[in-house]
Amino acid sequence: MRTRTLLTLTAAVAALGLAAPASAADTPVLTTTDGAAVAVGDVLDASLASGTTATFYSSATGTSGISCTTSAFSVKVTDNPAAPGTATESLTSHTFDTSGCTTNVVGVLGVSGITVDNLPYTTSVSSDGKVSVTPAPGSTVRSTVKLRTLLGNVTCVYQAPGLTGTASNADHSITFANQQFKKVSGSSLCFADAFFTAKYAPVAKGGVPVNVN
Repeated sequence: MRTRTLLTLTAAVAALGLAAPASAADTPVLTTTDGAAVAVGDVLDASLASGTTATFYSSATGTSGISCTTSAFSVKVTDNPAAPGTATESLTSHTFDTSGCTTNVVGVLGVSGITVDNLPYTTSVSSDGKVSVTPAPGSTVRSTVKLRTLLGNVTCVYQAPGLTGTASNADHSITFANQQFKKVSGSSLCFADAFFTAKYAPVAKGGVPVNVN
């Protein structure tokens, strides 16, 4: 009789919706805004947030350098564990349309190319919003910039051990602020340091924005 009473009580509690809530562990780190989990193998894309530019300045507080109105990236998700946790991705494409790039560097007429080298990079996004971009072991995050001058093109090569950024669900963005690159080759027209700043939003899967949980 006692067993039957306990079973009856359990059924009644469940029917009233008083059963224990689902664990937060049921939610992965990355979900779309319509509630779907982002799957391993899914591709996420983002362009510069509306009205913003990507900049490569010669100092963290200066305004001398390069500014671009068009840039985009694409990543493939490689792991999306339960939240709280860290999702990982492979950054397979990061581009800059130099037709929308300008420069105010003395002696430079324009920008003819910006290439992100050594792809793919590993990207991680944590539940606390921290974003990390890491090259393969023994490699670097590297960019090649080609500048137009009166004497022809000048090639500047910059590299960094990695990048850090911040993800925000407010506008489904990833922001990089003053990420320092060091010049490894190039003429005196190439500044010694390049500080990269950009905001990409929304980060989306098939046009649907992505949240970080």
